[in-house]
Amino acid sequence: MTSIYVGNLPFSATEDQVRALFEQYGTVQSVKLINDRETGRPRGFAFVEMEPSAAAAAIQHLNGTDMGGRALRINEAQERAPRPPRRPR
Repeated sequence: MTSIYVGNLPFSATEDQVRALFEQYGTVQSVKLINDRETGRPRGFAFVEMEPSAAAAAIQHLNGTDMGGRALRINEAQERAPRPPRRPR
């Protein structure tokens, strides 16, 4: 599976809307909208998992497209860099 980063989503976007957008290019394994830990409000980005060939087509065709008045930023997700340990206060 390939994980795709979907940025600049409208805060009103739903999992079903994101899934429908990507299903034009192949089977979507999962959609995960990211919410703020403290407020529970959407953060404006998501991750979508698809087969590699479908993911490549979706990235190529959907990057820069409009959704709810916002130009989506779509690319292959990168592994998150490890964070340095927190210092005690």
